[in-house]
Amino acid sequence: MAALFSGFSWYAGWVDLPWWGYLLTGFVLTHITIVSVTVFLHRHQAHRALDLHPAISHFFRFWLWLTTGTITREWVAVHRKHHAKCETPEDPHSPQTRGIRTVLWRGAELYRREADKADTLSQYGHATPDDWLERKLYSRFSLLGIAIMLVIDYLLFGFFGVALWAVQMLWIPFWAAGVINGIGHWWGYRNYETPDASRNITWLALLVGGEELHNNHHAFASSARFSMRRWEFDLGWAYICMMQALGLARVKKLAPSPRILPGKERVDMDTVKAVVVARFHVMSDYARQVLWPVLRQDCREGECRQGLRRIRHLLVRDPDTMDARSRGLLEGVLQRFANLRIAYQYRNRLQQIWNRSAASHDTLLKALQDWCQQAEATGVRALQDFAQRLKGYSLQTA
Repeated sequence: MAALFSGFSWYAGWVDLPWWGYLLTGFVLTHITIVSVTVFLHRHQAHRALDLHPAISHFFRFWLWLTTGTITREWVAVHRKHHAKCETPEDPHSPQTRGIRTVLWRGAELYRREADKADTLSQYGHATPDDWLERKLYSRFSLLGIAIMLVIDYLLFGFFGVALWAVQMLWIPFWAAGVINGIGHWWGYRNYETPDASRNITWLALLVGGEELHNNHHAFASSARFSMRRWEFDLGWAYICMMQALGLARVKKLAPSPRILPGKERVDMDTVKAVVVARFHVMSDYARQVLWPVLRQDCREGECRQGLRRIRHLLVRDPDTMDARSRGLLEGVLQRFANLRIAYQYRNRLQQIWNRSAASHDTLLKALQDWCQQAEATGVRALQDFAQRLKGYSLQTA
């Protein structure tokens, strides 16, 4: 025993590192935690997008107990409720209803408040771990893990270890509960016009493991991969691919990718199903292939380059989410340019097709056939090309 403690220093612990060594250690420890959150809690437990080997699943659960004291059922329940009630007063942490400052700086408090509600846990916390370890240790003594982590950090690194422990304790409450839940619904870019206010903030990629692609996730919540564009990097997905190669994970769900059958000239039921399933892709393509080219052409002819970027954003936004000034600007532009007004009207009509949740398949089929036929008759070249391409959407392989 004396030999064991012979190299121990009460202020430096067992391991004496250079300053950059402590920074690297802190990054590695917090990185394992964020991977545990995004892969285990989020994609595996909350959305069932992948299966994990029992060994790796339990490692993540154990690590989260040590570094955050997180109870799986609580985290999953709060997150599922966020998706179910997004941007409403019942959303546990929406900056749209609670204010960005509240969510950013008090995100952990909002999470804790919601996790204490029995009805939230009973309604949204199903199918989470309920074994002996969960009942007798992880859930029952959630603070014991972080206390053990404090002792380990101190023994290894002394007072520097206590500082590392503090960083570990603040990492998830700030970056996940504050930044992702707050800024991820407040500022950034959008690939898809989801009904919520979710945004992508790619500069956080190395810090939050893919969670920064928040708009992509809200568009396709059950997908194990969050990246959608070639230049987007989902670090969590990279780890999932490595685990899958090692037999430690199995991907169950990915976002649907539109398939276009060349030469298909008519809208059938397969087209309707494919368009509804890939509706966020369809609307994103519509913006890039119709709205923005028509806007550029009209502005080029009408010499209205000022404010072009803002108008682009307004064309794909829900009018109900705009302030009076933005609605006025959009209406003024649409009144000025006939082709853009037609393209915008057809966008709204296309979106209304899959909003008819109670409509029969035959009604949806007739609506999409009429839309394509009428779009081709508008004389707007970009809209005509898009309508022709839309007929090729299919769930079949090309």
